[in-house]
Amino acid sequence: MTTAIVTSKGQIVIPSRIRRRLNIKRGTKLYIEEKGDELILKAVTPAYFERIAGVLPTRGKLSKTLLEERKKDKEREG
Repeated sequence: MTTAIVTSKGQIVIPSRIRRRLNIKRGTKLYIEEKGDELILKAVTPAYFERIAGVLPTRGKLSKTLLEERKKDKEREG
């Protein structure tokens, strides 16, 4: 079992072993979902959008828009 400590600012550190396995790098956005008394973190990546594609009847427009926004965010971040 892997644990993390929450700081006074509400931050946690994801252990490097997990970050490497899930390809989570600096600047990666995470989707946080509450399920009962659990928190589920999911990296917001192109693979994430491919997995959720078809959930909404947008015919891919939403995924394309979100990926374009992420690209703009990365360009702004440098």
